[in-house]
Amino acid sequence: MALITNKIKVLIVDDSALVRQTLKAFFDETTDIEVIATAADPYIAVKKMQKEAPDVITLDIEMPRMDGLTFLKKLMSQHPIPVVIISSVSEKNSYNAIKALEYGAIEIINKPQLSTKEKLAESKTLIVDKVRAAARSRVKRFASNGTITNIPHTRVVPEFNNDYKVEPKLDADAILTFSRGISGIQTTQRIIAVGASTGGTEALRVFLQAMPRNSPAIVIVQHMPPVFTKSFADRLNELCEIEVREAKDGDSVLPGLALIAPGSHHILLKRSGARYYVETNAGPLVNRHRPSVDVLFRSAAIYSGMNTIGVILTGMGDDGARGMAEMKERGAFNIAQDENTCVVFGMPKEAIKHGGTDVTLPLDQIAPHIIRKLNLK
Repeated sequence: MALITNKIKVLIVDDSALVRQTLKAFFDETTDIEVIATAADPYIAVKKMQKEAPDVITLDIEMPRMDGLTFLKKLMSQHPIPVVIISSVSEKNSYNAIKALEYGAIEIINKPQLSTKEKLAESKTLIVDKVRAAARSRVKRFASNGTITNIPHTRVVPEFNNDYKVEPKLDADAILTFSRGISGIQTTQRIIAVGASTGGTEALRVFLQAMPRNSPAIVIVQHMPPVFTKSFADRLNELCEIEVREAKDGDSVLPGLALIAPGSHHILLKRSGARYYVETNAGPLVNRHRPSVDVLFRSAAIYSGMNTIGVILTGMGDDGARGMAEMKERGAFNIAQDENTCVVFGMPKEAIKHGGTDVTLPLDQIAPHIIRKLNLK
């Protein structure tokens, strides 16, 4: 597909003038993103959109006159546009952000962290990457009866350069060194290691709802900010037959339990004798993410090896590709979500390119394939 040179047009909607100014400064430092307008509330945003339609909207949740959720539902039912929720961290906001994802928002992320230069640079990296991912995503239409339908992705966006100042892109070596010696496996317990990013919240819901109560233990990395991961886990726990919760350092990894990495920490699978457990690590960004899929997958390669089933779902970028290849080297069986069912076919594509996958399947066939493979039903 040919590349085009036009920039990603962004509309910023936030009642804080400081946040609008900060976000605009982030995007102005790139060569592939253009802020076409800012708005203090949804009513102003609609007037701006009548003049020029954006490719991506960044949206706050708590605003005067009309809250972000109400605006999002109207937008996604009438004129779907990729939306990135940029919200302050609170229990109420995290719950509403999860609802926003159910209404069709592409991503959620914390508002810019202004406390230190390091935090500001990290916020810039994450927010710019989320907007770029949203521009490449398949948008969903939210119907009044609550159903969601996919809209074919038609926009072609240019390849981007990392032309703004960011910390160096670190790999999993920053957290855990990969040893190529095969460690002895002292247990036959199966482990499912899952990685997801853009569009992953819905993909994980589909996958986990299909897993039976006698499912093997599942450890998950979903690129998502802190606090929001707990609300996401709690929501999945309400919907699924298996137990789902946000992981805590030292949690045992058990059959019938899915542990989701907290948004502020990497998660590593570890083993002591026959007991599997997780370790959380607040180290640097890996592949510009924390948690990182590569960190989880590498730890699974080391500690569960051939007992692992790896699953890589929708998402932009290459996080997880190298770790999945390492898992396969240790004897794991790995599954990638196919392009037609991905919101963004980035991470699965890179995993396939690195030779780390055994099979590529539509989203709704991944859980049934695992169930048959392990004779769970």
